[in-house]
Amino acid sequence: MPASQAPLWACPRRGHQFVTRNAWHSCGRFEVAADFVGKDALLRPTFDRVVEVAGGCGPVTVYAQKTRIVLMVRVRFGGVVVRKHRLDLGLWLTHAVEHPLLRRTEEFGPHSYGAHFTLAKPADIDGELEALICEAYRTGRQEHLPARSR
Repeated sequence: MPASQAPLWACPRRGHQFVTRNAWHSCGRFEVAADFVGKDALLRPTFDRVVEVAGGCGPVTVYAQKTRIVLMVRVRFGGVVVRKHRLDLGLWLTHAVEHPLLRRTEEFGPHSYGAHFTLAKPADIDGELEALICEAYRTGRQEHLPARSR
């Protein structure tokens, strides 16, 4: 069975799913809404737009962790950290990208990059960023990754 087809392991305490059994994680129970308390009013609709775009790519799971909100299909393909005046959107991509809102890029190895974008309003999510969210979604499905990136 290919790795992309193997069943996911679910944490017995919270039900969050992972590619590997007993993957390190926090079992806390957190609410997405709590991340937006006391933050700029435009950040929640901006986050909702990110989720809407990701959902347009296919079924997506969204859940809050202690320090971020994750977007998951088979694996986590994106994450959002809510700051006072901005969202930090991280996407897992298979190549480096350029975009006006790109803040930084992490290289995790061949064909594996973390692209981090700064968003402040829904209109920041332009067509190019929509395409990158869907690309990250496909990466999260683990269907087109080179063998060394899995």
